Parts: sequence; structure tokens; C-alpha cells
Amino acid sequence: MNFYFNILNPLTVWAMMAQLQQGVPDEKEKTTALKDLLSRIDLDELMKKDEPPLEFPDTLEGFEYSFNEKGQLRHVKTGEPFVFNYREDLHRWNQKRYEALGEIITKHVYRLLEDECHLKKVTLPVDATENEPKSFIFMSEDALTNPDKLLVLIHGNGVVRAGQWARRLIINEDLDSGTQIPYIKKATEEGYGVIVLNPNENYIEVEKTKAQVQLSSDSSDEPAEKRERKDKIQKETKKRRDFYEKYRNPQKEKETMQMYIRDNGSPEEHTIYVWDHFISQSAAENVFFVAHSYGGLAFVELMIQREAEVKNKVTAVAFTDSVHNVWHQEAGKTIREWMRENCCNWVSSSEPLDASVESMLPDCPRVSAGTERHELTSWKSFPSIFKFFSEAMEAKNSSVKPTPTRRSNRIKYEEL
Repeated sequence: MNFYFNILNPLTVWAMMAQLQQGVPDEKEKTTALKDLLSRIDLDELMKKDEPPLEFPDTLEGFEYSFNEKGQLRHVKTGEPFVFNYREDLHRWNQKRYEALGEIITKHVYRLLEDECHLKKVTLPVDATENEPKSFIFMSEDALTNPDKLLVLIHGNGVVRAGQWARRLIINEDLDSGTQIPYIKKATEEGYGVIVLNPNENYIEVEKTKAQVQLSSDSSDEPAEKRERKDKIQKETKKRRDFYEKYRNPQKEKETMQMYIRDNGSPEEHTIYVWDHFISQSAAENVFFVAHSYGGLAFVELMIQREAEVKNKVTAVAFTDSVHNVWHQEAGKTIREWMRENCCNWVSSSEPLDASVESMLPDCPRVSAGTERHELTSWKSFPSIFKFFSEAMEAKNSSVKPTPTRRSNRIKYEEL
């Protein structure tokens, strides 16, 4: 194996190519020489060095990890934290292993939402047929019947699912910082109903059958002669690609297709759907949102689409390092004015928790989350957010707006 790598390493190939270019002026001869060079590479021998099979355990026990009493992920034998570089020089394999563990973490958090937080899983769409793709959210038993308070949690974009703020924190830090469980338990203790959104569960992946692959390639209405030329080019391209792919990615993964979930095909669609079918139907007089990162953008889109309903139902919104932009999303003046009075964004900053942070955007006050790490903003601002909600509700009942996170000398955005 090492023999081939020593002889045909990239520098050697480069040198031989340079010689070919200098000594063989004819393009056809150069191509023939290059093919001869490549033919000397024994792919089967080289592949012996390739990554192990992409086959991983489907349980925490199989990975030999568990969560300790502090909610930290630790190896059951060594007590050490998770190690990403389990095998040196196999980054792709290590990444796939990490992703496999991440899927197990997601299912583990789902179980905690049901077992520890006593939430129930509700299928979406509400009128889904047996065979169509489905998603789900989690709700407390009193989510729709609690007459007083309802807390709605929206995470950011990416691999996270319902109940999570950041998978990386769950694996490398602990459950408290990486999941929404502290929010749910605190809300339950203080008499809130709870709804946990699942805005990234937008589609299911199914393996493409040969018939589906053939159908997608034969569906063109092009003339037969043009299609034949195109097919010939595609076959040659595929042959070259497969030649290199055999070494780069010897474990070719199955070809899949995405089947989107009706009315829940994006975080924005999902948020509006849950609002229409659950939140707006709830009995709560005061609805509160915590929206992290892209979840903040999804909330602003909800506000744009359901402005009157949101204003009537929502008492306060806590953003945590939200990526919303009232200019790009074209939020109107009345929405910006409402956000200034009823929202606050805890952003990543080196300033102390709740310290004012200036912004040129005419939407809502920004204060420090007490951390410079984006993924930690929801956890670090946790106590301040519940205080903000309590004061917002008190202010609503007394018809006086809350002031703890407002700047008395705030810029008058309407003048910008």
C-alpha cells in the first residue's frame, strides 16, 4: 500500500505531468500518457487505506456513552468527554460518527421531553393521512386550556430538532445549556402552558428507486438526437466522476429524494401552521415566545403574515441572538413599533448580562446575553428572560410598559 503512495504521491504525479508538458507537444499523446499514468494506480490496493464501514451504533450504550447526574455526556468506561477524532486522518468517518451520535441525542431529548417534562407529542399536519410525510411538535397537557400563560419555544436552523438549542452544547457541555428543558421546567413551575416547535423537521428522505432515477433522467421533451448526444456526454462525465469517486468516497451512499411535509416545508411555514392550528386557538390571555437565531426570523415572518392576531395574543417576545432583519423581511412601521415595545433581543456580546447593546436596526432593544458564543445565548439569558416576561405581564395588567431592559435614552428609531 505504502509503495503506491510513495511512488504516486501528488508531487510525483505533478512532476511527471510537468515532464509530459515539456517533452510531448502533441495533445493526443499527452492525454494517452496521462491515461497510462493513471492506469498504473491500483485502486483496489489504495482503497485498503480507506475509511472503515460507515456503520455505527444506534444507541448511547452502543457508543459506550451516557449522561451523568450533571447532564454531561461521558464515556462509560473512561469517564472522558466525547472525542471527535476517534480515528486519526479519517475526518469524514469521524464526522459521520458524530452525526450518527447526534441522531441518537435527538431521540434521547425527545424521550426527556415526554418522560421528564411530561409533554405530549402531537402529529402534523393535524389531518395527515396514513401514508403522507409527517412532522410533530410537543405540548403540555394544558397548552390549549391554560387561561393565563403560554410559552412557545422556537430553536434556530440546522440539525437541531424540537427541545434543542444546540447539539454541540449537548454533546460537549451538558443538557442544561444545549436543550430547552430548563425553560420547560421553569415555565411549568410558574404556571405556563408550553408548546415546543420543531421548525427544521420539514421533509423525510426516502431512497430513490431505479425507476425514479430513470424517470428523472428520461423526463425531458428534447429531440431524440439532442438527447442522445446529451446522454453520451453525461455517461462519459459519470465514468470519469465514478473513477475518482471510487477512491474519494468508496462507500457510495444511497441516492435519496426529499418528500416535503405538507404546510410545514420550511421553518417559516411551520411556525405559521402551528400558530393557526394551536397557538391562536389557545385560551391563554398572555402568550410568550423565546426564539433563538433563525427562530427569530420565523417569528417576524409570522408577525408579517398574522400581524393583528399576534398583537392581540402575544404579550412579549424574547429573541436570543436572532438573525431577523426588519428591512430584508419588509416589516412595516406598525410591526417595528410593536416590536420596540414588546420584544427584546439578548445578543452575543462581551458586555455583562443585560447591558445595553446599540443597534442601527429599527426593531427592538438589544441587550447582552452575557456571552460571546452564539449557541450559548439562550442558556445564559435564561433568568433574565423569565424576569422580562413577568414584568411584561405585570405591565400589561397595569397598562404600564416594562422598563428593565429598555434604554431610557433610546434612539428614536422612527426618526431614522
